[in-house]
Amino acid sequence: MVGEKLILLYSPGDSTALYPHPEPLLCNTSQVDAEDPDPRRFPNFAGAQCVACVLRPGQMLYIPPKWWHFVRSLSPSFSVSFWWT
Repeated sequence: MVGEKLILLYSPGDSTALYPHPEPLLCNTSQVDAEDPDPRRFPNFAGAQCVACVLRPGQMLYIPPKWWHFVRSLSPSFSVSFWWT
C-alpha cells in the first residue's frame, strides 16, 4: 500500500537448499539469511534459484502456496497480507 519492499522468492523445489528449521513450529522458516548467507553452514543455498522483485506502492504480489519468500522494506512501508486456504 505504501513504500517499497524487496521480495526474494524461492520455489518449493529449493526447500532443502533453504535449510528449514527442524522444529515443527518453524518448519516453514529458513535458517539462512538470504541477504548474507553463511556458505560454510549452508553450502547448498548457493544452488537455490531466486526470483527478485521490488514491490512498489499500489502493486500487489501473489505468492503461490509453499513458495519461500524473503521481504525487506526499502523505505518506510505498510502493507496488507491476505491468506487464502
